[in-house]
Amino acid sequence: MNTDPIVWKRNIPVRYTADVAVLGGGMAGVSAACAAARAGAKVILIEKFAVTGGNATAGGVAAFCGETAGQGQIFDQIIADLGAFQAVAPYIAYPQSDHRLFDHEILAVVLQELLLRHHVKLLLHTQFIDVAVSDDGRITECIVCGKSGPEALRAKQFIDCTGEAQVAHMAGFSTVKGRQHDQMQLPMSLMFFVRHVQEEARVNQVPGGWFKAIRDKEDMPMTTKWPNGPGSNAMKLKIPGFDSTDTEAATAAEIQARRRMMEVLDYYQRVEQRPWLLDHCSPQIGIREGRRIVGDYTLSVEDLRVGRRFDDAIARGVYYLDAHKPDDDKRTYVLNNKELKVPPYHIPFRSLMVKDARNLLAAGRCLSADQLALSSSRVMTTCSMMGQAAGIAAAASVQKQCDPRDLDSLDIRKMVEKRGANLEI
Repeated sequence: MNTDPIVWKRNIPVRYTADVAVLGGGMAGVSAACAAARAGAKVILIEKFAVTGGNATAGGVAAFCGETAGQGQIFDQIIADLGAFQAVAPYIAYPQSDHRLFDHEILAVVLQELLLRHHVKLLLHTQFIDVAVSDDGRITECIVCGKSGPEALRAKQFIDCTGEAQVAHMAGFSTVKGRQHDQMQLPMSLMFFVRHVQEEARVNQVPGGWFKAIRDKEDMPMTTKWPNGPGSNAMKLKIPGFDSTDTEAATAAEIQARRRMMEVLDYYQRVEQRPWLLDHCSPQIGIREGRRIVGDYTLSVEDLRVGRRFDDAIARGVYYLDAHKPDDDKRTYVLNNKELKVPPYHIPFRSLMVKDARNLLAAGRCLSADQLALSSSRVMTTCSMMGQAAGIAAAASVQKQCDPRDLDSLDIRKMVEKRGANLEI
């Protein structure tokens, strides 16, 4: 393979300007954009897919994990809007229930309309490509590419909600990934959906010879089934051993996931005689872990285990340490069952601040945390809290004409709590 570098140079038009640019439109990104706009900032949100919501929509993961009350105004509005469509399960407090199902197709519409009501400039089908950074660590522009080709976006404040810390990485700021000794990441999962048919209409969809036949249940990968409306089920399939931050590895993960999906479907149809037909699978595999920023503070699993309080708290986590082993496809955890539960804990504002960056925050699963702490804090409810806090801080930085690190973190906490986030532990 020819590894000689080339120099690629081109004049890029500055087509977009904003006070706050949010890169990545998952739950953290949507919450950040809406919170910044609600605080008076001019906001633009960049999303690579046709819908916002990330794993919740494009990934098909139709369950909010952990606590779904007290997550802040933005998340409260999302739940209320889903409720208007009768598209979310009734509330049950955590830990009496550790998840809350919703209709992920309706969520895509709800998030779109929420952004538009907040007058967020939304660019779909648009990839983040690169950044321009000054010598003192200030991002001046980022390069995005959509149907119109490469274009520049200039903003005063940037929020990395890419999930893979792509903005921080491309800017040259420090990032980490995976477990410390070998960088292996928490396993991915593919969501696929089956519909039930009448017994007489049952048919095996997988022709012989295409994929490896699974003959015994012990040979099955971890597969989780949950309801998906009348006559349908959602199926989650564990796909370990791939790097979500590498182009070839991410491609291999998608290929492996769809092959395994067909093997699992064949098992249910042929061995268990289930009257199921494949309806569809999510257009992208679900990613639990990509890169994480190195922030001003790295949240540790010990912080979670003792329910650590922080003066600059901006989010509250409660979910258990959901860390499956990254090197097998069974339902095996890194920790034993007695070590999984954690008390409520704080996430500090410092874990959203990118080390050595002037005007870049990060929110969602690319926060500054070790892998086990991430396994709890990565859930969509907590990501929404982090996103709302990042949006509030970015807007405050614009108003005060300062960097996020120069803000009074106690003021940020007060604003977060005033906007509906329960930080009591």
